[in-house]
Amino acid sequence: MYIKQPEVNMVAVVTESPSYQPPAGMDLAQWMQSRVATRATRRYDWEALKFQADLDPKYRRAQMRYVGTGATGVANDANTVQAEHFTFSTMILPAGAEGPLHIHTDVEEVFFVLRGRVKLIAELNGETWEMEAGERDLISWPVGVYRGVVNIGDEEALMCVIVGNPKPVTPTYPPDHPLAKVKR
Repeated sequence: MYIKQPEVNMVAVVTESPSYQPPAGMDLAQWMQSRVATRATRRYDWEALKFQADLDPKYRRAQMRYVGTGATGVANDANTVQAEHFTFSTMILPAGAEGPLHIHTDVEEVFFVLRGRVKLIAELNGETWEMEAGERDLISWPVGVYRGVVNIGDEEALMCVIVGNPKPVTPTYPPDHPLAKVKR
């Protein structure tokens, strides 16, 4: 048995797809070059978090920025790839150094250990969690959880840090932490 289907008047709908084009005034080569950050052009910034080390030398650490400026409070770094959706940097923690407990209320943050051994610490609602992490271990910190890291090795630790926002809100510290009172 043959059933005749109703005629359908097909109208082509043209939707504009996103245009992935270089910014105005740039050709492809210029655009691509603006998105490259080589190791040779990076430097470790020991000043970005110096206000913490000034309070206590155990907080001494350095950031090497690649995409954006991260959440360290650095307002601008023309030597980085402009952040669109996230920031990416590496962090050096000397032996015994720590990144103090802090919280991001607007972004998740990822720590990826490239070298060394660190203790990861999380606090939420009076509960504490700790874990040792080593080479090629990763943690994705959820929004709203205090997080910190301590280098428990004998040598400096090197981590990648990714923050899921092009310019995250500067993190804060627990109210009873000495850094909570430091003004930047």
